[in-house]
Amino acid sequence: MSSAGCVKVIGMNSLLTGSLAAAAACALLLGGSAAAVAAPSDRPEPAAPLFATVTTDNETPALYDDDEGGNAVGDDPAIWVHPGDTDASLVIVTAKEGGLRVYDLADDELQSLPATAAPRADGAVGRYNNVDIAYGIEFGGERVDVAVVSDRYNDQLRFFTIDPVGADAATPLVEVTAPEQAFLFSPDRATVDEEHTAYGLAVWQPKGGAASVVVTQEGAPMLATARIVEVAGGLGYTDVATTEIPSSFPLPDGTTWTPCNEPGIGPQLEGVTVDQRSGVLYAGQEDVGLWRVQLPFGSDEPKLIDRVKDFGIHDAYDPETEECEPVDPEATGFGGSVLEADAEGVDLYYGPRGTGYLIVSSQGDDTFAVYQRQGSNRLIGSFRVDGVDGADEINGSDGLAVTNRPVGDYQQGLLVTHDEPETGADVADGRDATNFSYVAWDDIAAALGLTVSTAAGNDPRFG
Repeated sequence: MSSAGCVKVIGMNSLLTGSLAAAAACALLLGGSAAAVAAPSDRPEPAAPLFATVTTDNETPALYDDDEGGNAVGDDPAIWVHPGDTDASLVIVTAKEGGLRVYDLADDELQSLPATAAPRADGAVGRYNNVDIAYGIEFGGERVDVAVVSDRYNDQLRFFTIDPVGADAATPLVEVTAPEQAFLFSPDRATVDEEHTAYGLAVWQPKGGAASVVVTQEGAPMLATARIVEVAGGLGYTDVATTEIPSSFPLPDGTTWTPCNEPGIGPQLEGVTVDQRSGVLYAGQEDVGLWRVQLPFGSDEPKLIDRVKDFGIHDAYDPETEECEPVDPEATGFGGSVLEADAEGVDLYYGPRGTGYLIVSSQGDDTFAVYQRQGSNRLIGSFRVDGVDGADEINGSDGLAVTNRPVGDYQQGLLVTHDEPETGADVADGRDATNFSYVAWDDIAAALGLTVSTAAGNDPRFG
């Protein structure tokens, strides 16, 4: 057994007590005690988590994954909160080979930025995967807000300043990526072209500390951090550090479970967010579940706080169908109750004094799981989103973003989520369509009995 198969797990009492020997072995490898690994959970999962349905009537125009649509595939959103005029807040989304789109709060497109070649001698035209916001970054003698984007085809970060009321309000985003930035996970361009590259990301801005970005690696259970710096007239990054998340797990039946993937592909992570107050990183490992990782890396052991429903079910890869199928179709596994693989988008709704909620998109069943931000992240329940007044329901959500700040008509906060496939009445027949839907937080709160707070949240401009 290697240390990669060891993990401290929360909310898995029966699994851990049934696998004490495996836990003890893991504890020795991790330098801890068997008791530390096998300790019972302090928050048993509810037998029947709350479930609710909320609605949306606000969605962005469809993006199309074809030549006519510029091969645009929606993936991940971010919400930029205007410091003075909340009506002028923006939703910024990635469209992969289609670049970036910027929308207002009424879902109207304000700007379309094509994916361009990275500013490097060997730069390829980019594929923009995930986006997050860094507030108040020093650049050119000023403090600016920046959209940070992962570029899969160049294994690096791209940076865009945000100015919706500047000299040209029709172009609120302007790229300022410094030239010749280092690859994040690859030693050379040939390795980049194998596409195990920058994937999901989240900004981390600790109070009094330097702004950093957490990045996941496509096709591997890897995380990286990089500090944002001004360099060569642009914005770049330095001090790249990496860590590996476990990818195999001892089970109470004496076997070790490794999620099934095609050869050469590991159980990757994508959706990530960082609690700006505590420095806790939450990461969705798509075929495994939801992780909690203390930053900086090495501060504590990663903790798996919830599992996908088919956690522990042994699959085998069939090269003819290119699918994974259960070895035993009757197996039940050791999964959780709400996450249907893939576990995807992750973000935090901030409440006062360390409270709030962690939202995770359960892509496999078109729902969203809700956990407490504080303590051991107790599972509260889940919800789905139905469309009304011409909008369609949310299908297969990938990325999501939530803010507790008032933005426009969403005075108690806003959730924005990816929708694929987009199936609204306006979608052209026969075309692969995606888009993004806006959901009022107060609707979610009312449906699940959650609280509402419009305090500063994750925005360092407001303390």
